[in-house]
Amino acid sequence: MLEELKKEVLEANIALVKNGLVKYTWGNVSGIDKTTGYVVIKPSGVDYALMKASDMVVVDLDGNVIEGNYKPSSDTPTHLELYKAYKELGGIVHTHSTYATAFAQGKRDIPCYGTTHADYFYGSIPCSRPLLKEDMDSYELNTGKKIIETMSKLDIQAIPACLVAQHGVFAWGKNASEAVYHATVVEEVAKMAYVTETLCKPNPLPEYILDKHYHRKHGKNAYYGQEKKNK
Repeated sequence: MLEELKKEVLEANIALVKNGLVKYTWGNVSGIDKTTGYVVIKPSGVDYALMKASDMVVVDLDGNVIEGNYKPSSDTPTHLELYKAYKELGGIVHTHSTYATAFAQGKRDIPCYGTTHADYFYGSIPCSRPLLKEDMDSYELNTGKKIIETMSKLDIQAIPACLVAQHGVFAWGKNASEAVYHATVVEEVAKMAYVTETLCKPNPLPEYILDKHYHRKHGKNAYYGQEKKNK
């Protein structure tokens, strides 16, 4: 079942390791099949070096295991909450990458200080409110709810990531591969922001430069890159 999606999700999980975003069994990637509504996700606690496509777990949007020999990731309820809230999402990533997680632990947004950030995120990458003691019984579910609350007044496609306070990073995209791409960019711009703040007290990137850099890559008038030619 969903063999191609399993391969895609496996490759995206392995890319987390290659891109230096995870260590040991930290982090996970999922992808959703829009036809069935089933989600394919990394199994819980399985070493990346040992994983195979057949190890990926298929669940429905209620969290019931449809196929798989392992338990799904413990973060599955967070992923499912996001898929149910945002029908445009095709893939979701969770990491504890060092610099971005440092901002999350500091309960801080990642400010947009420069054009590298602006090329991919239309403004600061937000950090959620901390979870409360009463959120612990349904911790992963409430993590998803906190992300949704944080993103409620933002464009999730223009800002395809959110920090969870004192926890880590969730990023998303049209598929699992794009979600990993966005998670990788989050870590790089977090690193740049941290280094910049050690050098000076920076000001946010002016809005007119943010507009220029973001929109030259995104939207109907984007002109960055090569045009696709019809064959």
